[in-house]
Amino acid sequence: MVESLSRRRFLKSASLATVTVAVTGRLAMTQPVQAAAAGANAVRFGVHIVPQHTTYAEILQTAREADELGFDTAFLFDHFIPINSDSTGPCFEGWTLLSAVAAQTKRVKVGLLVTGNTYRNPAILAKMAATVDHVSNGRLILGLGAGWFELEHTAYGIPFYTPSERAKRLTEAIEVIKQLFTQPKSNFNGEYYQLKDAPCEPKPVQKPYPPLLIGGMGPKRVQPLAARHADIWHFFPGEGAQSVKATCDNFNKLCQKVGRDPAQVEKSISLDGQQLSGSKEEVRDRIKKLVDAGVHHFIVSLSPPYDRALMQRVAKEVIPAFRSA
Repeated sequence: MVESLSRRRFLKSASLATVTVAVTGRLAMTQPVQAAAAGANAVRFGVHIVPQHTTYAEILQTAREADELGFDTAFLFDHFIPINSDSTGPCFEGWTLLSAVAAQTKRVKVGLLVTGNTYRNPAILAKMAATVDHVSNGRLILGLGAGWFELEHTAYGIPFYTPSERAKRLTEAIEVIKQLFTQPKSNFNGEYYQLKDAPCEPKPVQKPYPPLLIGGMGPKRVQPLAARHADIWHFFPGEGAQSVKATCDNFNKLCQKVGRDPAQVEKSISLDGQQLSGSKEEVRDRIKKLVDAGVHHFIVSLSPPYDRALMQRVAKEVIPAFRSA
């Protein structure tokens, strides 16, 4: 990707959803799954299926096709009304849709890009996430963010808070969730959230818990939080590979500051159709430059009507060139 997405442009072209139905003869897992992000040198590709202004059937078909084409990840989004479009149109709820998609796919890892922390008590979210990890047989990526879309907060009477408070709440929420995933009973007495002998059973399939994806660019709180806790950091790059490299280098310094190996945190960005245009050689070259800059997870943004031809092209012409990377 040579041209980068601004936050606005990314949110307009990308947002995820996928779909539903019941599990059909899925075998129960007998061994815990060890949760881990991709290795330091692995390159992964995903899709971000925006679940607005479309139907459940379209979302499901797109998610299944991504699974069959060999994409590594498939994400929905976490909004209640459409973003950057007609706010009165249809928009599916993310976590219930994610559970349906998890039940109707086989190998692709699934998640939300990203869960808005302001929408749910983190203890309830932990229960939801553990449930989806079981539905998927250990394929959940738990995407988390501070929340940003003020309009839907206002529409549904959800307190919006200041940017600083939203980031502080996310910090506490991650502590709450990790405790619930790993302790028989959890106690927590924070400024915003409290637990008292709180159980969380069953625990997630993945041990110690599903990979944590933290999204956001906030330099004071969100990036340091991701450096400390994330298995995957999803960010909005600047223009060109040099800007991406500078962003990754700065983030790596944050990781080192908190005592983590930067290679433990996979860097993830989104790509739109424009960034994937041109010959296969041109597209591969753009992505190779981004890999060299430090990015190892590329998520193709799909807004309705979903461009399945683009998915097929990426799967056939781009992904194989990076499988040995």
